[in-house]
Amino acid sequence: MIANAQPEAVVPVSDLDRALSFYVDTMGLELVERLDLPQTPMARLRSGNGTLSLYKSVGAGESRHTIMGFNVDDIESAVEELRGRGVTFEEYDMGEIKTENGIARVGDIAGAWFKDPDGNILSVGEYGART
Repeated sequence: MIANAQPEAVVPVSDLDRALSFYVDTMGLELVERLDLPQTPMARLRSGNGTLSLYKSVGAGESRHTIMGFNVDDIESAVEELRGRGVTFEEYDMGEIKTENGIARVGDIAGAWFKDPDGNILSVGEYGART
């Protein structure tokens, strides 16, 4: 049963309206539904065949690792499009992971990282990337 279930990323945010502006208006994801619950407002978004939930939490932005990634067919185009929408990509130099113009390549994998308004780390990645 679980092996066939559709996974959903769950992202903590401090301000749902601000997060929706970023994920929908800046990133271009589709709002599926919004639940204005009194204690924990949340929203569900669609990206390709996947979904993610944003929910109000005091723990927003506390993770120091990538919490969600978007697999793409062409990382250069994805990074260019997101930059055009106002997204700023991180630059890293951590041994094997060194970005050039925001994109790191290790073998046939390429990745680029950016943060949402709360500082949650997100990525775009391409498997079988051109070198």
